[in-house]
Amino acid sequence: MKMQEIKAFIPARDFELSRRFYLDLGFEIPWRDEQLAYVRYQHCSFLLQNFYVEAHARNCVMHCLVEGVDDWHAILSQKQLAKTYGVQLSDLENQPWGMREFTLTDPGGVLWRIAQNQ
Repeated sequence: MKMQEIKAFIPARDFELSRRFYLDLGFEIPWRDEQLAYVRYQHCSFLLQNFYVEAHARNCVMHCLVEGVDDWHAILSQKQLAKTYGVQLSDLENQPWGMREFTLTDPGGVLWRIAQNQ
């Protein structure tokens, strides 16, 4: 048996606003229609859906493992995504489980934990 891929479906309160947010974040959207968008960054991807239930969105967490987490944080801070989209970008923290990370919420409230192994 072989598995090729797993994709999460991420809810969007405002589909177009979330689409722009992810483009500004550095993702690309090679395909979309009115209800769904294929969102990717290099070989990582997810599906943004034109669907929103607040309880679901507020309990949805994506974990993104990167190289150069300090650089990622600096670039996202420089882009002023928090100000532009009314989202939250946390400070960098060293976690007791051996990761250095920060969090970023998207416009619908989905929490992204962006981390690097220490």
